[in-house]
Amino acid sequence: MIAPEDLPTESGVYFHHDKDGEIIYIGKAANLRNRVRSYCQNTRTRDAKTRALVSDIANTTWRTTESELDALFLESELVKRYRPRYNILLQDDKSATYLRIGDTVAQVVAPKSGIALTASGAAIRVPYISFTRNPLDDGAKYFGPYYSRLPLRKALKALRRILPFYDKPYDGKRSLYSQLKLTPALESAESREEYEARLEVYKANIRILQKVLLGKRIDVAKELEKEMEQASEAQDFERAAGLRNQIHGLDALSQKMFFASDEFVELSADPALEELSRILQVQKPPRRIEGFDISHQSGTNVVGSCVVFKNGVASRADYRMFKMNKQQNDDFANMREVITRRLKHLEDWGRPDLVIIDGGIGQLTAVEDLLMEAGIRVVGWNKSLKELIVVNEQGFHRNVKLGEKSHAYKLIVRVDDEAHRFAVNYHTKLKRKTMLKK
Repeated sequence: MIAPEDLPTESGVYFHHDKDGEIIYIGKAANLRNRVRSYCQNTRTRDAKTRALVSDIANTTWRTTESELDALFLESELVKRYRPRYNILLQDDKSATYLRIGDTVAQVVAPKSGIALTASGAAIRVPYISFTRNPLDDGAKYFGPYYSRLPLRKALKALRRILPFYDKPYDGKRSLYSQLKLTPALESAESREEYEARLEVYKANIRILQKVLLGKRIDVAKELEKEMEQASEAQDFERAAGLRNQIHGLDALSQKMFFASDEFVELSADPALEELSRILQVQKPPRRIEGFDISHQSGTNVVGSCVVFKNGVASRADYRMFKMNKQQNDDFANMREVITRRLKHLEDWGRPDLVIIDGGIGQLTAVEDLLMEAGIRVVGWNKSLKELIVVNEQGFHRNVKLGEKSHAYKLIVRVDDEAHRFAVNYHTKLKRKTMLKK
């Protein structure tokens, strides 16, 4: 067993293994050495579940990150992938936390002039951010789940200084947060034009915040720099200065926290990717994996999904949805249309190292010629048999049975579950729109 002294004092994510090597618990820490050392201390204050966990620990491995906040997304993603039994047991008395971005309809009057800032009957939607333990299919955007609310709150507190936001439904009233410049202060606008301008900037900031949460910090910085240059050229120096402050704030923030980028994930340390490279008989692990699924109801509202995993971690900003051009009850033809449309975007969306097709030999043979021609490895996933159908470079098929304790199995199930969830959500949304039109 690894001694606590062997661990670094850096922040990161740690993995407790049992005697068979299975991951039984995943946690995060500001100081890995101190956190793992706490498991070696004999204390009577532990509950029965924690004592059972400690008695089953045979080994501990870890990954370092730049900070405790950096580990926030990684811990959430890896718990969802590996589903360690003690994470479930130790969390069964409290649900995970989701970050929700929704909006509310606002009708506001300027405080001094009394001028109505929204037209009578107009539905001006103002975004706000909140936490919830029960995500709903209500049109809002959800991020998570996160298994520790405190670091998530710290992250949002830091982001709010750079990208002010409302943390409750907007009611048009002034608050202390507005005076501290932690909200966009829509309520202090004195004209409809000023109100609409502030609202437009606020919605743009919410889009930026979402990208930061999804790990697109570098892309965000480039976009802000471009906007700043345009504002300077247009001699809108106030806007340029605000954008400059946001850029500097995000740069400073990157030294403290990092949500979802694969930059801090050590590729060679992921046993699932190493196992996949052996199965595929390739030298380099598949850095970018894409999973595809189809969802429909008897050939109506047919949709396809593409989910993306980078270095074994979900990259939700790269997910794509497809509405079929032809509505038909033919999963083979539908999958072929999705893959055909995906391959048209290899330059702008990125090139996958491995494609996972949900289904058996039928779905696989419907698209394998397209992917092989593009030089992309593809496998089919038969979930009922727990088998991968591997296609080699010569087009021959090979069935590989995966055990449930296999790291590759857990990653593939995670990709497949995400592809299925994403497809079903989009199908449900289209079905609801169709029903409302009737």
